[in-house]
Order: sequence, then structure tokens, then C-alpha cells
Amino acid sequence: MPDSVDVQSPRLGGSAVWSPSVVPPIGVELSNAQALAVAFRHLADIGFAENMAGHITWQPEGQTEMLVNPWGLWWAELTASDICTVDEDARVVRGRWDVTPAIHIHTELHRARPDARVVIHNHPYYVSLLASLQTLPELVHQTGSLFLDDLCFVDTYDGEVDTASRARELAERIGGANLAILASHGVIATGRTLAEAVYRSATIERVCKLAYHVMLTGRTPPPMNRSDMAGMQASLIERAADVYWAGAARMTIKADRGVLE
Repeated sequence: MPDSVDVQSPRLGGSAVWSPSVVPPIGVELSNAQALAVAFRHLADIGFAENMAGHITWQPEGQTEMLVNPWGLWWAELTASDICTVDEDARVVRGRWDVTPAIHIHTELHRARPDARVVIHNHPYYVSLLASLQTLPELVHQTGSLFLDDLCFVDTYDGEVDTASRARELAERIGGANLAILASHGVIATGRTLAEAVYRSATIERVCKLAYHVMLTGRTPPPMNRSDMAGMQASLIERAADVYWAGAARMTIKADRGVLE
């Protein structure tokens, strides 16, 4: 008779189990501005952006300045030359355009979270649907393991976050979570790298869509084992994020190389 399996035993994942010896590259060296423009285009392509709403900031390691999109351009039309640079207090120091006062969401998260090098905010449809229902998505599928113990809900909607003081309060409520859903509003995803933050953003919309459609069945899925989820989470962060980003960049550049201009 086979030995019984202890479902609570630690489950390894990611590089502790396997790492690829070679992965397909993007195929072109990208400047930070080019990479950020590609991220905007990709997330717009997959439906993460609500028309011209939303913002992404990238504060490279060791810097106080951050790259950001300008106010008034849709994510789907952004190019590298449109990217602006702001200082840690949200003042534009380089770029042709102005930026939204909601940029304080980003400046204060960067200030509070040394690990949050990239901050992404928008109102994707299925995230917004669950935000309007005042609930977090149930993690009912293995891809949802990405958010195991790393998902928070800000349960009060109090209008636009347009000042540093209001943004500091929001950052305190988010704490150390890399994914926050804001009641009746949208989502904030963070990452140590652009690849991590983009992957989290793309994944949370799918997780919310799946969770909503599961809700519609009226059935309750059996819970996944936490140990298995922890192993899968490591694999998604350590193996999936970078290759997802590389593929997203390849396809975005192939669709319109003008994004790099």
C-alpha cells in the first residue's frame, strides 16, 4: 500500500525545483523609457486599461526620480518619447507633458516600500467588478496562487487620491502587499521589476474574471492546499514573470515598432 501523502508538508517551487538553461530573449535592447512604453501598450492590448485612466511609475534601484506616463495620452498610443520623469515629490523634471495629481499614489508607495520599484494603477473591468462588490477574488485556480498572502482590500472609497497626505494614508493601508484592490475603484500592483509588476497586473484581471464566473455557477470550489499554492507561487514569480514579460515585449514591438520611438 503506498505511503500516505502529508498535504501539509512544505512544497517547493520555482528555482528550488527547476530553472531553464535558456529562454527566448526579447531580441532588442530596450532603454527604460522604451520598456515602460511597451508595458503600457501591452496592458492596454489585453484590456487592463480603462481608456485614458491609470498610471505606471518605475523608480530604478538607487534613484529618487521615476518614469511615468503623461496626463492625456491613452496607454494604447504611448511611445518612448512620451514618457516623463518626475522627482520624488511628483514634480515633472523631464518630458513634454504634465502628469496627473494621482501620481502621489506612486510617489508615496515608492517612498514607503523600497521593494516597490514599479507601481501600476488602473481600473480593469473584472477587477473593478469585484471592487464594486466590495470583495476580493477567491483564489480558485492555480494561477491565483501568485497572490497567496499577498492580496489586500482597501474597503473605503473616498474619491480621488490627489494629495501626498491622502496617498500616504493609502500606502499605510496597503502595507507590504504587492496587490491591492480598492473598493469601488481599481487596483494597484507593485513589483521589484517591471516584469513582476506587469505579470501581476495581467494575472489579477484574469483571476478576477475567473472568480466572478465561478461565483455565477453558484457552486463552491474545494479549496486548494496552501502548501501546493506556496510552491506554485514561487514558480510563478521566479519562472513565469520574466518569460511572460519577454513574450509580451516581443509581440508588442512586432505589432508596432513605433512604440520604441
